[in-house]
Amino acid sequence: MRAAATLVMVFGLVATLAACAPAEQSGDAKKASEGCTPSGSASESIEVTGDFGAKPEIKFETPLSVKKTERSVVIEGDGEKIENGSIANIDFTMVNAETGEEVSTTGHTEGTATPITVDEEQFLSGLVKTLECSAVGSRVVGVIPPADLWGDAGAEPLGVTGEQSLVFVADVLAIAEPPLERAEGTPQEAPAGFPTVELAEDGTPTVTIPDAAPPADLQIAVLQKAEGTVVEDGDTVTVHYQGINWRTGEVFDGSWERGEPTQFPTTGVIEGFQKALVGQNVGSQVIAIIPPAQGYGPQGGNDQAGIAADDTLVFIVDILATS
Repeated sequence: MRAAATLVMVFGLVATLAACAPAEQSGDAKKASEGCTPSGSASESIEVTGDFGAKPEIKFETPLSVKKTERSVVIEGDGEKIENGSIANIDFTMVNAETGEEVSTTGHTEGTATPITVDEEQFLSGLVKTLECSAVGSRVVGVIPPADLWGDAGAEPLGVTGEQSLVFVADVLAIAEPPLERAEGTPQEAPAGFPTVELAEDGTPTVTIPDAAPPADLQIAVLQKAEGTVVEDGDTVTVHYQGINWRTGEVFDGSWERGEPTQFPTTGVIEGFQKALVGQNVGSQVIAIIPPAQGYGPQGGNDQAGIAADDTLVFIVDILATS
């Protein structure tokens, strides 16, 4: 996969939908990806009922499979149309086309919208082909073959094999503004006792941990104060971030190191990280010192990241967008 689940995320759905290494496309698939993906007998056979914005009821005869992605519009919206590169905020439900069983859903309730960058380099090509050309306010259905999903590997977390197609029903709620490239607020002095932060020309931070015991309570400070949109609880944010273990001084995770920002809901991260984001402004840079009780302590640590159950964490975050 091109993108791995971030260590701060508790719920890895968006990471599961991230683009895999590109499969060899047929001429038809290449042609379809250049414009609006056409409908077909499979997508037209899907019966989708329910109001836009509410969880749909999806019916079709199983087993169903396709060789290339098919796309049909169930409800035609009249808003701005999605183009390649757009960030679409959607609610969706995915169903195994062979078994008829639901494999994943955002729930289609307030605060569950997921941002999908409509770019086959970043997200599964079948999702991109289904969403591209759709207008805000539309409900679209895609029937997607393995080649436009996870290929022969399938997706074990979702119970989808490499031979099964998917039915993907999405409500296009909005098109988000493109994120900033980096924090652009007014520099602020960090409180005494905080780690020091030095920024490279591209904004990548180098963090030096004080030679002292960490504070016992959650500490949050703004290093660059901007006046952008305020992050609300339940928003989906786009950020650059870096996580450092206070005990070791080592970086254990970060988007700067991966070369691109990441997106996640504020409700899908550890408690201390959530509190560091909510109430802050887009364009700001924030530093948070997170004690074990609001980090990985309740989970007994994180062996993969070298985090013990009693480790304090430090996060530097550039808030680039929220929706």
